[in-house]
Amino acid sequence: MRLENKKIIVTAAAQGIGRATALKFASEGANVIATDINEQKLEEIKSLNPSIEIAKLDSTNKEEVENFYAKIDNIDVLFHAVGFVHHGALLDCDTDEFHNSININIFSAYLMTHTALPKMLKKKKGNIVIVSSAASSVKGVPNRFIYTTTKAALNGFVKSVAADYIKDGIRCNAILPGTVETPSWEGRVQMADDPEQARKDFIARQAMGRLAQPEEIASMALYLASDESDFVTGTLNLIDGGWTL
Repeated sequence: MRLENKKIIVTAAAQGIGRATALKFASEGANVIATDINEQKLEEIKSLNPSIEIAKLDSTNKEEVENFYAKIDNIDVLFHAVGFVHHGALLDCDTDEFHNSININIFSAYLMTHTALPKMLKKKKGNIVIVSSAASSVKGVPNRFIYTTTKAALNGFVKSVAADYIKDGIRCNAILPGTVETPSWEGRVQMADDPEQARKDFIARQAMGRLAQPEEIASMALYLASDESDFVTGTLNLIDGGWTL
């Protein structure tokens, strides 16, 4: 029970990394509030573990985020996994697509952290874990212009929060996955002109020759959310099967 009695908010919990992490946290004794815009999928996660509290939440909506936090007195950990993968290079990304990715990938992290932080500062302890990506300031990836840009920004976000609030008992770390086998990844594969070849290409770019499973990312999240990592802050934790070697 490595997270016993910890109050943890998990965003993007309806599927993929968020879902696996919410279930992992709850299995380790945490009091989990799982949030997402997909209410139907949230009901599924509650059916898997009835102890998990669910809340429909758009993490890019300031009013919704503020109303959500207004009902929460205490928070130990924020695990933020909201993200969107845009396909294309710079000239394939128009103004609306650019702002949409900024809104989903960066502004949501700002809103969720900005609203949680005062509650953490009040008790002089808090822990923020942000899902970034190996495709970021760490590695340039073809046809991932705005995604890579926003994830690089999140790496800076994590470093800044960690540096600014370390004396106040706040930790902030990032997880940088490679390619993870999730429903959203499967959707991108099916959108390709040749889905079978796209699947092979995705797998081949990991040196280990396979994709990560959401549960593997959740295991790293568990360490960062627990007191075992109490001396860890401002770190960018790669879990990419050797993609960035």
